[in-house]
Amino acid sequence: MNPSAAAPGYTTTDAGVIPQDWQALPLADFCSTYSGGTPSTSRSDYYGGDIPWIASGDLNQGIIEDVNGRITAAGLQNSSAKLVEANTLLMALYGATAGIPAITKISGAINQAVLAIKPRGADPEYLYAWLAHNKDRIIDTYTQGGQPNLSGEIVRKIVVPLPEKTEQRQISSHLSDVTSLISALERLITKKQSIKHGMMQELLTGKTRLPGFTKQWKDVLLGQHVTYVKTIALSRAQLDEESPCRYLHYGDIHTTRDIRLAAATRDMPRAAAALVGAAGFLKVGDLVFADASEDPAGVGKSIEVTSVPAEGVVPGLHTIAARFDKKVLADGFKAYLQFIPDLRNSLLRLAAGTKVLATTRSYISSITLHLPDVEEQTAIAQILHDVDDEIDALQHRLLKARAMKQGVMQELLTGRTRLQPVSESSL
Repeated sequence: MNPSAAAPGYTTTDAGVIPQDWQALPLADFCSTYSGGTPSTSRSDYYGGDIPWIASGDLNQGIIEDVNGRITAAGLQNSSAKLVEANTLLMALYGATAGIPAITKISGAINQAVLAIKPRGADPEYLYAWLAHNKDRIIDTYTQGGQPNLSGEIVRKIVVPLPEKTEQRQISSHLSDVTSLISALERLITKKQSIKHGMMQELLTGKTRLPGFTKQWKDVLLGQHVTYVKTIALSRAQLDEESPCRYLHYGDIHTTRDIRLAAATRDMPRAAAALVGAAGFLKVGDLVFADASEDPAGVGKSIEVTSVPAEGVVPGLHTIAARFDKKVLADGFKAYLQFIPDLRNSLLRLAAGTKVLATTRSYISSITLHLPDVEEQTAIAQILHDVDDEIDALQHRLLKARAMKQGVMQELLTGRTRLQPVSESSL
């Protein structure tokens, strides 16, 4: 159902098109609000106590179960900070977090950047869901350009659609079920990622050996087994979406979660043949490094080419394309070199003292790694690849669950879809 202003049973309000048996009321009509203050930062005895200090950034959690900040009873008593009870609806007022709502499951103190909203006769969980779903519209409607800032007065003017409280609870309960599914998937992904990290620490260093492999690992100087593919430096402005040749930019390496490049299916920028010139074309098994990083986490970031289209892929700006001897480094295993501590530590040591942490061909060539033979490398890569596939499948399920939640919220919070009524006593 997609009701319009003229659809029977629906009406147009300041909160949008809603069922005629719903109300559209400003928060001021059924909520009280207050914000807090900040204890003097020059008083160390005001901080580090037992009272949770809920900052605006903590509202990104959505459901707040713990925070890092703490203040003391003296800090609370000698400032305008205000206590909030557990299950209080909060909204961030300023800056990047402006308009973000949350429900705190803990009691704590808030400052002037956080507004507590205490509804009368309305379900806090329903209000939280509606405010979260409409956050961008609220900012666009109730603030003017520049840095979006809200105030208690502005928030109290926000008009919210309100079904009967029984239906509010049904809606919030239904959305809570979807949120629980999302949270469960997020926890499972985190667990799988932790397992994978532990496996890499064991398998890539030889601390744990796979069954059936007993050969001694050997020290391998990478420079003795590598050639480098010629890169071509093009700006984003020189690239297009129509040319047949794919172009691998260092920014694409830094921003992807993938450690493998399936170029035949990947949505990549393209480069015209006239611009490619004498650049080398990548082959399956090539390992392409980003040669610069602004932070240590990006040093050694690389991607292994696992397929190429007939039109070809060229390594681009700020990349180093390494082609290793396949008798020394197995296809599939090279993607995991970046997780070997000796590789990253060596690159970090060599790049020390530079403003932008650089990776160079000579740096890569100078590194010696302790490695198994290609058969064991292949087995290790397959184990880790299987875990990656599991995580990718869970990530896909998570994206679908989040999209489903958005769809469900759009239907339920506008009254487009109505839940079957239940008695108040059963809630």
